[in-house]
This record gives sequence, structure tokens and C-alpha cells, in this order.
Amino acid sequence: MDYYETDNELTGTIIGAAIEVHRHLGPGLLESVYEECMVFELAERGLEIQRQLLIPIVYKGRQLKIDYRIDLLVNQTVIIELKSVQKLEAIHEAQLLTYLKLANKRFGLLMNFNVPIMKQGIRRLLNG
Repeated sequence: MDYYETDNELTGTIIGAAIEVHRHLGPGLLESVYEECMVFELAERGLEIQRQLLIPIVYKGRQLKIDYRIDLLVNQTVIIELKSVQKLEAIHEAQLLTYLKLANKRFGLLMNFNVPIMKQGIRRLLNG
């Protein structure tokens, strides 16, 4: 695993991987295809990836019998929520912010691959 001086460098590397995936595949595929390719690209860059990671839900001090699944967690630091939708909506940002809070992580990337240019489909979000 490579060491990154700043979280901006790490998120920059992740964004570079997303741009590479989008350059090769373009828009219009299922999220699962982009996820598989992102895992490949991130691993090629020496990053640690966990996919479909279960996050327990605690309500009033009790762990519920249901979990949330986050798409990707990179280097134990950045949560990536992948989408392939017509347009990113406020609910998608709210979803990622909730994941960040539940997982006690600060940095998140919301990535919509269903865009003409990948940079148009990326949002960086911070928890707190």
C-alpha cells in the first residue's frame, strides 16, 4: 500500500482511477461493472480496497439486525459511492454523508459514471 501525504493526494489518485475506467468504458453500464473496474484500477495503484463493506446500524445504543453496505472503502479512509444514474440528486449526497457518519469516516467520493465527462460526475464530501 502506498503512503499518501494528504487526503487530497489519495482522493486525487482515486479520481484518476475513475477517469481511466470511464475513458475505457464510457457511460451507460451498470454500477456493478464500474465497481469491478474501479477495484481493478485502485489495486493497480497499490491501494487497499474493501468492497460491499457492511456497516452496522446502532439505534439508541442497540445494534440493529440490519446493516448498510458501502460500495468501496479505500485505504480505510475514503468511502466511494458509485452511481450510474441520469443525474446526481441531493439524496445521493445525503446517502454518502450518512455512510460517512455511520462508518466514522471523514472523506467520501460520490461518483456517477453516467456522464459524458467523468469530472462532471464526481463530488467530494466531508463529514464534519
